[in-house]
Amino acid sequence: MAVTVKSAKEIELMREAGRLLEIVHDEMGKIIRPGISTMDINECGDKTIRRLGCVPNFLNYGGFPASICVSVNEEVVHGIPRRDHILKEGDIVSLDAGLIYKGYHSDAARTYAVGKVSDQIQKLLDATKQSFFEGIKAARAGNHLFDISAAIDDYISSFGYGIVQDLVGHGIGTSLHEDPQVPNFRQKKRGMKLVPGMTLAVEPMINLGTWEVVWQQDQWTVTTKDHKPSAHYENTILITEGEPEILTLHI
Repeated sequence: MAVTVKSAKEIELMREAGRLLEIVHDEMGKIIRPGISTMDINECGDKTIRRLGCVPNFLNYGGFPASICVSVNEEVVHGIPRRDHILKEGDIVSLDAGLIYKGYHSDAARTYAVGKVSDQIQKLLDATKQSFFEGIKAARAGNHLFDISAAIDDYISSFGYGIVQDLVGHGIGTSLHEDPQVPNFRQKKRGMKLVPGMTLAVEPMINLGTWEVVWQQDQWTVTTKDHKPSAHYENTILITEGEPEILTLHI
């Protein structure tokens, strides 16, 4: 497993890549409402990334045909934006986006309510987001990689939700996907030891029902097997000497 530990200069570049991606998410979040298409969101994200002087890292990655993954309701991840896919009141939409700044990648995802959603769905959104923060409490130098996985699992298990197992988080740096893989569910071992300078994309994908997923005919879109809604929350983080630093979110 070739895990990269970033230098001080590389960390500064990744910090800026993360800051810029947060701006992209903020801009996309502003337009979420019933009546817009998933392609409208993609175009907003693409335009903002380029305006900031960056490159969308998802576009043409492995053949993906868009700059933003826009996944609605039972779509877990990798939803392909379409002009004819119109958001309606009560939907949820997950936006997964990334960019390249001076050769360094950032990656983050958010799930938004479209108008008013049911209490059941809002609880799913809130729990998915909080599971990320529960997970990174363990993301400290000296702890182990799968301590993050266990913390996410422990939190989500109390809700009875399904944790997607076919897709996981990952290392990130000069490549969008680097070692190590970061599962969102408990592992038998604790995994490698975390050291300062590691950068990880931690991304719980949580389903209202079963954890099982299906790849659709487009070979990209992943949906829940039982067609129940799914939520996704992701940030790029930096392991430090103390608390982890969230590079794509400034609280």
